[in-house]
Amino acid sequence: MALPLLNYAPSSQNQRVTAYEIPGDEQPRIFTTDNLLTNSELDTLIAAAYRQIFHEQQMTLSARQTFLESQLRAGQISVRDFIRGLATSDQFRRRNYETNNNYRFVQMCIQRILGREVYNEQEKLAWSIVLATKGLNGFIDELLNSEEYINNFGFHTVPYQRRRILPQRSIGDQPFARMARYDSYYRDSQPRGKIYRLDRATQPFNPPFLRNANWQAAVGVLMIFAAVAILTLAIGYGFNPA
Repeated sequence: MALPLLNYAPSSQNQRVTAYEIPGDEQPRIFTTDNLLTNSELDTLIAAAYRQIFHEQQMTLSARQTFLESQLRAGQISVRDFIRGLATSDQFRRRNYETNNNYRFVQMCIQRILGREVYNEQEKLAWSIVLATKGLNGFIDELLNSEEYINNFGFHTVPYQRRRILPQRSIGDQPFARMARYDSYYRDSQPRGKIYRLDRATQPFNPPFLRNANWQAAVGVLMIFAAVAILTLAIGYGFNPA
């Protein structure tokens, strides 16, 4: 039995305040299918959806979901369903879910799907429990079916970072795309390869090695190599006299 979403208190964020500013170049561009789109406009909307869910560093050809794209173009699914398909795809799972702990993955999904930062650690914990009990697909469904998502993006609008820039401020909030897809915890858990260092080139000739070396055997080996070299030169001279 899945646990219900725990209660958490929202914190003060720009997106919780009603906006009265006049839209301009600094405001996020909204991509929606509320109006009939041309093929090129629909291509732009699809690219914006990929950019929102995967971010620039993960927008590769292998991440494309051509079947979902064709369904969206044909009007068989909504933009929200397209977002659902991207967030539950194998590529998103491998590149984000499997490379992060539940808390960090929850933060990433709230940024990319709800378009805001997490309120506090209590919200991280609450959604992490949903992720642990319902799995990735159930967690994504809960976000997309939430009242917050429906009220802000509905069924036909690509999510975006809400109210990142305010006219009253000279500098806006940092874009969510700055967040790396994995942190030091995952990096440090990976097997470390042997790194060649220049100082190791002289390590065999350190004082302990020189003291413990079997010099008699070393001299014997050198004499054998010298004898073989002299014999080779003599044979070569015999076949090719001057």
